[in-house]
Amino acid sequence: MSNILLLEDDLSLINGLSFAFKKQGFELNIARTLKEAEKLWTDGKYDLLVLDVSLPDGSGFEFCKRVRLTSKVPIIFLTASDEETSIIMGLDIGGDDYITKPFKLGVLVSRINALLRRANSFQAADTELQSNGIKVLLLQGQVFKNGELLDLTAAEYKLLCLFMRNPSMVLTKGQILDKLWDCDGNYIDSSTLTVYMRRLRMKIEDNPSEPQMLLTVRGMGYKWNIIG
Repeated sequence: MSNILLLEDDLSLINGLSFAFKKQGFELNIARTLKEAEKLWTDGKYDLLVLDVSLPDGSGFEFCKRVRLTSKVPIIFLTASDEETSIIMGLDIGGDDYITKPFKLGVLVSRINALLRRANSFQAADTELQSNGIKVLLLQGQVFKNGELLDLTAAEYKLLCLFMRNPSMVLTKGQILDKLWDCDGNYIDSSTLTVYMRRLRMKIEDNPSEPQMLLTVRGMGYKWNIIG
């Protein structure tokens, strides 16, 4: 049974989401302010977070940033804003999905189930990935380059794991997005993925302007190149 933290201040929406989540068998804790969410939050306690962006005492973005200091837990943003800059910001600070209001409860539940499946698959099987001087400790959610701990966002971490699990294989942009986000997330376009790729290269490549590990295959996609 998955445990979800819902950060939302709209009572009518809370009632609808509570019914839908409990019907799916989810355990649910509810916070209506950042202060309440911070009291409830403990790393490892929740399997997924659903965060409203506009709150009485701040923003769901603020809470996401705090969570990402210690946790890779899946995060979905709920917001009335569909501006591209807001969407990119939400994903860039560590959100895994972004749903604009109004939305269908069935779609949200499907997105939640997809994220939970993917989170479980990332934690299953292997406990370590290693190549090109990069080591990923999957159980700890940590990445090291030549023994030095790297500070990766949740999206960067997932991208790196995906590529390292598929060495020397060209992955199309569509395949990458399908593995990392729900395929109904049409708001995620190639330009957003390009931003993630550039930032990941800044952290893992010796010379990001001339990448040796994370290569672009023109007209096809990207691949993890094994050096040597």
